[in-house]
Amino acid sequence: MGYVADRWHKTRPKPDEPECGEHKGLVASMAHGKGKRWQARYDAPNGTEVTSLHKTKAEAEAEIVKQESAKQTGSWLDPKAGRVTVKTFALETWLPAQNLIGRSHDNYRGILERYLFPEWGNREMRSIKPSEAGAWQQLLSSKYKLKKSYPNRVARYVRSIFKLAVVDRVIPVSPFDGIKAPTLVESDVQPPDIAEVRQLIAAAYKPVWETLIEFTALTGLRSGEVRGLTLDRIDFLRRVVHVDMQMVYEPRKGHYLDKLKTGAGKRLLPVPQRAVDLLAAYVAQYPPQTGGEFAGLIFVTADRQPISESSLDWAFKSTCRKAKVKPRHWHELRHHYASVLIGGGENPKVVQKRLGHKDVATTLRTYAHLFAEAEEKTRDVLDNAWGEPVAPESAGLGGRIPESRGSVRVLPQVSG
Repeated sequence: MGYVADRWHKTRPKPDEPECGEHKGLVASMAHGKGKRWQARYDAPNGTEVTSLHKTKAEAEAEIVKQESAKQTGSWLDPKAGRVTVKTFALETWLPAQNLIGRSHDNYRGILERYLFPEWGNREMRSIKPSEAGAWQQLLSSKYKLKKSYPNRVARYVRSIFKLAVVDRVIPVSPFDGIKAPTLVESDVQPPDIAEVRQLIAAAYKPVWETLIEFTALTGLRSGEVRGLTLDRIDFLRRVVHVDMQMVYEPRKGHYLDKLKTGAGKRLLPVPQRAVDLLAAYVAQYPPQTGGEFAGLIFVTADRQPISESSLDWAFKSTCRKAKVKPRHWHELRHHYASVLIGGGENPKVVQKRLGHKDVATTLRTYAHLFAEAEEKTRDVLDNAWGEPVAPESAGLGGRIPESRGSVRVLPQVSG
């Protein structure tokens, strides 16, 4: 249980010390007349002492009762915790808790430094109001000119910061509670069809680009995943690729192989025989290195170095020009792979697993229009199959389609 201390007077005065002229029977301390007189003292749930200052003894006692009650109900919050600044909490608590690899860590921090810290960086966590939270989200579009999915993405990170602050009992409630997140706007992806991909393969001016384009179209691997593919990750017999590593780049560290940033990305990817034969032929002609930092790396430059993302993008844009097709991004080969799966009737959960998406909602959101087209194709197939009318004279049923129960067709009785 806590207790109240009188800051203005000594608890254990010496016998010869003079009496306080303002308060009879008490000896003044060095703090006499400075600030609030009464100090509430109590232990936090972790055993550390917490203090707060009050004008009257009654107020201090009431504070102790309030805090002790909160400890009993599990709703206790450190009154000083909410004083931490938004920037300090984001960088020292939230960002480390995300367990990010180097490049992703830098991307997350960059977003906070561009869009959050200029507005709230030096503000205390407890000072942000819901009205300000809503106004800040509007700034993402009005001030920072973010478009498409970016306002939602940035807001999602910041909302997560305040959500963690609630979980850590830094603040009692997030200012974003009850504030709707920016609408997630996804552009309909229009991936290249098989004919266009064949044009791109034919126009590739080096075997490495030719193979990379076709293999990516057949597997849907991300840029970092395919550039970081090593020979030991290919099971040629079972026709499976173990996707668990990626090629990343950091300015002061250079290229290196690293684990995928999410567990969903790690997957066993079944690949068609065409992809297996393609890779086997390429490896036979261009064997990977057997030693060194990048031993087993399949796709490398002429001087046996990892292929950078910028080099891949430049080569692909050049190939698009040579093939006389509209400019494309490398990621659209991944969209092509997804469109082939969806067009072939694969369900969203399967497509999610093949692409390594974190959840099926991401898959449905990205490829909603393609699934809608696939549904329409299903209707067309059924309409075509059942579209031939039944001749009344041959059916003897007045042209009506007989009803069925299970696998047994029950026909109405025909008189005569």
